[in-house]
Amino acid sequence: MSVPLLTLDRVVATAGTFVALGGAITGGLALAGRLRQRGPVVALAAGAAGVVVGVLILATADGGPGTGNGVIGAGAAIVFGLAAVVLGALARRRAIASN
Repeated sequence: MSVPLLTLDRVVATAGTFVALGGAITGGLALAGRLRQRGPVVALAAGAAGVVVGVLILATADGGPGTGNGVIGAGAAIVFGLAAVVLGALARRRAIASN
């Protein structure tokens, strides 16, 4: 049985991973003080989106890793998304405390 190289689930999971990774980077920069105004909010939103996409892909996957269902990308989206949410929340808390 041949698995296609690029399936819709893989594309969606990969997009979710990149969004969540961008959120984690933004959250880290916001926590470091580089992005003060909208950085924490962007990190929270991107992280939440990555987690939602990852959970949806995992919930609808028919098989495990290597089956074309985007399972590995979905797992990465969840991990990066949770990191982005934590970093964004910490940066938001720090911004509120400094005002």
